[in-house]
Amino acid sequence: MFIRTEQKAATRARILETARKQLERDGYDGTSIRSVAGEAKVAAGTVLLHFRDKQDLLHAALFDDLETTWARAREVSEKKMQKKGSLERALTALARAFFDYYAERPALSRALLRESLFAAPPWSQRFAAQVAEVHAHVAQLAGAAKSRGELEADVDVALLGAAFFSFYYFALMAWLQGGHAHPLQFFERLLRQHLDGLAPRRKR
Repeated sequence: MFIRTEQKAATRARILETARKQLERDGYDGTSIRSVAGEAKVAAGTVLLHFRDKQDLLHAALFDDLETTWARAREVSEKKMQKKGSLERALTALARAFFDYYAERPALSRALLRESLFAAPPWSQRFAAQVAEVHAHVAQLAGAAKSRGELEADVDVALLGAAFFSFYYFALMAWLQGGHAHPLQFFERLLRQHLDGLAPRRKR
């Protein structure tokens, strides 16, 4: 039973990796269940045993990748906060991890934004939960910064978390639409201006 479970997990992982490669190479419209099955050397029915349809396959491939990226980003941002003691550095490190992921897979990123932002259940809830985790982390970092006197005492850390996402998504969309070649730099400018306005008055 354990061997069968391992084999099933290995097959699923191979299908997902194949799907990522095809989505990046051929785009969402150029990828199909049949083409993924052929390249992964499994039957189309095997793919459908693991994933309901192509959209489900896309969401799974991207969600797993983003989970890995998020775990790494959280660790890096926490280290930046501990070593440098700067909220700006910590939040920039957090955004950089995601921007680096998108930059390595531009076609996949376009598919992500087009398909996942308006995903149907259960993926809509899973993506929303992922965003909520990142938001809570940003709020936690902001709370630590406030306790150190880096921010005004009346700063709403939950609202700062929402501002982080507004800057992040705006910079990401500008990049994907070809309006800005360096989304991280754009994000940094937006974030810096915002944090300058939230710093204690004696530091401005």
